[in-house]
Amino acid sequence: MALLSADTRRDLEIHRYPLVVYLLVPLASLVLQAWLPRVLGRFSWFDLPLVVTIYFALGRRSPIQGTLMGAALGVFEDALSHHAIGLNGIAKSCVGYLAASVGVRLDVENFTIRLLLNFLLSLLSSAIFLFVYRVLLGVELEWSWLLQLYIAIGNSIIALVLFPVLDRFQLRD
Repeated sequence: MALLSADTRRDLEIHRYPLVVYLLVPLASLVLQAWLPRVLGRFSWFDLPLVVTIYFALGRRSPIQGTLMGAALGVFEDALSHHAIGLNGIAKSCVGYLAASVGVRLDVENFTIRLLLNFLLSLLSSAIFLFVYRVLLGVELEWSWLLQLYIAIGNSIIALVLFPVLDRFQLRD
């Protein structure tokens, strides 16, 4: 059996989806992220745009596409929230880049690895957000790492449900 180079392996395993999925899933995640915290109040322990960014970055295995998707979803999320424009964009673009870079090196078809990556990248996104807010902007922020842990767990639970559903929409060659 011939050995595959990293580029060949990446080209063979890229997940492709219909254009409608690329448009509607991020849009739905942004709408739900803006609407559900108003309904659930302080019990909104999730970040849907981040979960969608991680999913598509892991599946597409392209750091550029992961970075752009994370930046776009983050900036639109900032526009719908009370945060400064670009804070979530920076955090989610870094996470999108890292998720796609890890997707090239690891077998991300394993559900446990995808779940663990989602948890760790959620915590990393929170850390980047905190760093940018406190260090670069110099603004004090009420912060609870316990709450960020709950958000990472909530994102992982959402990934348990969302990842298999989105896997069904893959285009098969």
